[in-house]
Amino acid sequence: MKRPFTEKQIDKFVYIRVFSEDVDEMDLVWHSDPENRNIEVIEGNGWKFQYDDQLPFEMVDGENFVVLKNQIHRVIKGCGPLKIKLQKNIL
Repeated sequence: MKRPFTEKQIDKFVYIRVFSEDVDEMDLVWHSDPENRNIEVIEGNGWKFQYDDQLPFEMVDGENFVVLKNQIHRVIKGCGPLKIKLQKNIL
């Protein structure tokens, strides 16, 4: 499956990830990851994040949140691109 983002590694466990405004919403699927992750929102407009069995919340510039290993979640498309800083293997 094609990834719905582009990614650039900036440190051993740190990545900048960009979701294009043209991403197909069908590619933003529920999934889990094999490690803990800290997410920092760099830029986004109306993009949302949703943990399984919870209501989605808007990803606001400068906001940080954690996704635990094997925690089911998804991204919901907003307007324009979404740019995040992702740090793997935290906690």
